[in-house]
Amino acid sequence: MTTNAIQNLLNAACNPYRQAGRFAWHFAQGKLGRDPVFKGMLQRGLLPKRDGGIRVLDIGCGQGLLTSWLLSAQAQYEKGEWPAGWLAAPAIAKVHGIELMPRDVERARAALHAAGERATFEVGNMCTVTFPASDAVVILDVLHYVDFAAQDDVLRRVHACLQDNGVLLLRVGDAAGGLPFKISNWVDNVVTSIRGHKTLPTFCRTIADWQRDIAAIGFAVEAMPMHEGTPFANILLVCRKKGGA
Repeated sequence: MTTNAIQNLLNAACNPYRQAGRFAWHFAQGKLGRDPVFKGMLQRGLLPKRDGGIRVLDIGCGQGLLTSWLLSAQAQYEKGEWPAGWLAAPAIAKVHGIELMPRDVERARAALHAAGERATFEVGNMCTVTFPASDAVVILDVLHYVDFAAQDDVLRRVHACLQDNGVLLLRVGDAAGGLPFKISNWVDNVVTSIRGHKTLPTFCRTIADWQRDIAAIGFAVEAMPMHEGTPFANILLVCRKKGGA
C-alpha cells in the first residue's frame, strides 16, 4: 500500500506537467521522484497545520514542483490514498511561488493553471520582491546564490512575513561536508545549465554557522540530513518562528 500510494502521489504531481512540454514533465519525474526532500517534508509532517489551510511561500520555485506536490498530497490524503506511517498531509489554502527565471514561471503557470488562485507564480528576485504573509516558507537550494549580507536580509524578511509559530524549511549544503559538498555544487551547476541558465558564484556556510546566524534572527533551528539516496551533503534546516517573536 505504501509503495503504491507514493507512486500514485508522484504520478498525480507530475501529470500536470505534460501540458507544459516534454522537458517540464521529465524534469518533474526526475526531481520529485529522486529528491528526498519532497517525501521527507510530508512523511515527517514538517509543515504547520492551520484551520482553513496554510499559506505557503516557495522562494526559488522553479517550475512549481513544490506547489504541485503539496496540492496533489492533499488530494491523495482526502481520497484515503496515503502512505502508511506518514503524518497527515497539510491542508493548503495557497502556494505562491517566486522565481527569477521567466521560462520556469511560464512552465509553472502552464502546468498548474487549473488550480486557480491556490497556485500563483511571479517572476521576481528574492532580494527585492515583497514576501506575502505566510504560514510556511520553503527555500530549497537557492539562498547560496546571493552573498552573505543578502542571505541575512532575505532571512530577516522571511521571519517578518511568517505568522507566529510559522516555519521556514531551508535546504543548504554543508560547507564542512568535504567531498559530498563538492559533488553537490558540481551537480547543482550541471542542473542549472540543463535548465538553460548560466552558473553563478555561490556563498556557502557550515551548518554550525547557519544555525547560529538563523537563531540570531529569532528562529528555533533544527538540522535534518536530507540527502538520503544521494551522494550530497544537503541539510534541511527546520526553522520555527516562536510565537510573539
